[in-house]
Amino acid sequence: MKPWRVFGNDLHGGGRRWPLRRKIAATGALAGLVLGVAFWLMLPDSLFRAPLSYVIEARDGTLLSARIAADGQWRFPPGQQVPEKFRRALLVFEDKRFERHSGIDGLAIARAIRLNVDAGRVISGGSTLTMQLARLSRGSESRNLRAKLVEGLLALRLEAGYSKDELLSLYAANAPFGGNVVGLEAASWRYFGREPAALSWAESATLAVLPNNPALVHLKRNRPKLQAKRDFLLRRLHESGDLAALDLELALAEPLTAEPHDLPDLAPHLLDTLRAQDPSRHRLRTTLDARLQVQATQLVRDHSAVLARQQVNNAAALVVDNVTFEVLAYVGNSLGDAHAVDIIRRPRSTGSILKPMLYAAMLQDGMLTPRMLLPDVPTHYEGFSPENFDRQYRGAVRADEALAASLNIPAVRMLKSYGVARFADLLRASGMTTLKRPADDYGLTLVLGGAEGNLWDIAGLYASLAGLARAGLADPVPRFRELSAVQGESGAAHAPTAIGTGAAWLTLRALLEVSRPGEEGHWRSFADSRAIAWKTGTSWGLRDGWAVGNSSRYTVGVWVGNAGGEGRPGLTGSSMAAPLMFGLFNVLPASDWFTQPVHALRPIDVCANDGFLAVDGCATERVWLPRDSHFEMQSPHNLRVNLESSGRFRVDSECESPGAMRHSTWFVLPPAEEFYYRRAHAEYRPLPSMRPDCRDGGSARGALAILYPDANGRVLIPGELDGSRGRTVFEAVHRSPEATIYWHLDDRYLGETHTFHQQSLDMDPGRHILTLVDNEGQRVTRRFEVLATRN
Repeated sequence: MKPWRVFGNDLHGGGRRWPLRRKIAATGALAGLVLGVAFWLMLPDSLFRAPLSYVIEARDGTLLSARIAADGQWRFPPGQQVPEKFRRALLVFEDKRFERHSGIDGLAIARAIRLNVDAGRVISGGSTLTMQLARLSRGSESRNLRAKLVEGLLALRLEAGYSKDELLSLYAANAPFGGNVVGLEAASWRYFGREPAALSWAESATLAVLPNNPALVHLKRNRPKLQAKRDFLLRRLHESGDLAALDLELALAEPLTAEPHDLPDLAPHLLDTLRAQDPSRHRLRTTLDARLQVQATQLVRDHSAVLARQQVNNAAALVVDNVTFEVLAYVGNSLGDAHAVDIIRRPRSTGSILKPMLYAAMLQDGMLTPRMLLPDVPTHYEGFSPENFDRQYRGAVRADEALAASLNIPAVRMLKSYGVARFADLLRASGMTTLKRPADDYGLTLVLGGAEGNLWDIAGLYASLAGLARAGLADPVPRFRELSAVQGESGAAHAPTAIGTGAAWLTLRALLEVSRPGEEGHWRSFADSRAIAWKTGTSWGLRDGWAVGNSSRYTVGVWVGNAGGEGRPGLTGSSMAAPLMFGLFNVLPASDWFTQPVHALRPIDVCANDGFLAVDGCATERVWLPRDSHFEMQSPHNLRVNLESSGRFRVDSECESPGAMRHSTWFVLPPAEEFYYRRAHAEYRPLPSMRPDCRDGGSARGALAILYPDANGRVLIPGELDGSRGRTVFEAVHRSPEATIYWHLDDRYLGETHTFHQQSLDMDPGRHILTLVDNEGQRVTRRFEVLATRN
């Protein structure tokens, strides 16, 4: 190529010829473009790559908790605007022409040169705040001429790409403030125990002089020098018109901070949980109420200190807004140290805390009414024999009373009727995330504590019940909702729930009758008492105590126990968790009870004595049911009987003329239920016997019943310690206390019993038939299977 060929054209050859000056201009333009691109690209994608602290804030921005960065520095993520006091103090001290220059201040450089020449050494660098920001971003401590030139170029580039406010925010967030404190926000909390916006002029001035010489901050060294710099800056602020004379006098009188402050740590477990869920998010604005979080934390710690005397060492609590489903207080553990686990998210045995969900589901499904009698008698299901907490039997009990008293036997019978798999599916669909096993693994213990649940999910279930109970005609389709603890992340709504507004309201009304502990037991006697629907749960082995309550606006959930799972005598939901739950309600604003959702309810008439649909002759009362439920069971206990004129005996047409009979409706329970029911109900009148000259034609219920074994049940008989075959106890009841029962096993006579009808039997494995006959010839049989003798 000839030397005069430029860009594919030549000065003298054929084709288009450009004048030399145009060639040079083009070359210069290209060079300028290259330099411009290089200038624009000289900044990295991220100015600062140092690890950041993790910070969570209350809904109003109050700092709740923070964790030190991975490199051991307190370095908060950028986010807050620079407060005006600190902004003015910093600009007056470091860069008074910051608002006017473009990154390099020629006047400041000229002044620095003059001062350095006069002093014979470098005493001033002439750097602007933007140049200092450039140096911080490079992580360089070099102060030579080459470094200054690079910082000047970077400053120009920063000014071209960022606003003045953004530059100040970046500087304030990344400037060193002594020790392991980086950034204005961390320094404000570390040295003064409050946010930067709340600092006084003296405090703002103290922090403004530190980045220039962060080594000044020491509890015992350099304090006079630091105070001299602060006071010098305060006087300059007065001269610039930022500080009035009186304000200057007051600021100068403020002492320097004497001790570093511990950073707030009011929600450490929530911080650790959120950090584990998403490590990329270093600052999170939560839904927590700062004041309530302080109160809740103190209440939990105080209560836990009392429980520790009984070797119960851990407690956790949640407070939820039933309207927004936002968490207002989150105390993950009464132990606030970094090694304490967040119990709110840890699965624990649920005890009886899930019973209201089953009650609500069965109301919705038309399987019961609140007043319906449920059996409370010895019950056996293939080796599982539930017992009430008090080890008592009531014979028959109203459904709402069984729920309020947390009776286990009625609950297990309800679950047997509803279906374990169906109930497990309902819980999962409603937001319970801890049910990982197949339904058969839980079995009928699902409603008694055989399930794993955490306080987060369970509080969500109860808050959703309250949300459903609040739903009005204009509200969307009722759904259970997930809780949210982070602003802007509302809890997801699940699929349309199997529990509607009416069932939810009826369930909470039943829970309003749960007996309260201690002084709370007299709550109805005081005008300012709060209507709270609540439920407790206690796990097997006294390992977990639960208490969850609802007002119309708030849900409070509490768990107490030992994180390691150790049980303790007296560890129950009612005695240890409930007092803390009521204490938390007492610091919440009062709210009215739920308005009855008449649009979601319908009235029906039931027999007052058993809660089933009314039949002729029974005294009735009106109860509410969910509007879209279909309860169709008529009373099985109010029987039409024929009596002789005196009313002492039953008769029939074979032994008495119809004209001499009295017709009556008699409340009759099955023999097993009657046996226990009569003990607590003196008003209960047993069904009269048939007159001796009459034959019972089966118009009334039998008087004899087998309590154990169950029909077609399987009996497992454990072996004795010496290796011999064990025995099992069968049990029956009779309406008449004077009755004699004759026992037969596989047509082999075993003996007779009086009053208390039990037999201890030794049987071979296999299928058997138990036959009982009373002294009046009434007979019942029961088929069952003995599995095997085991040692």
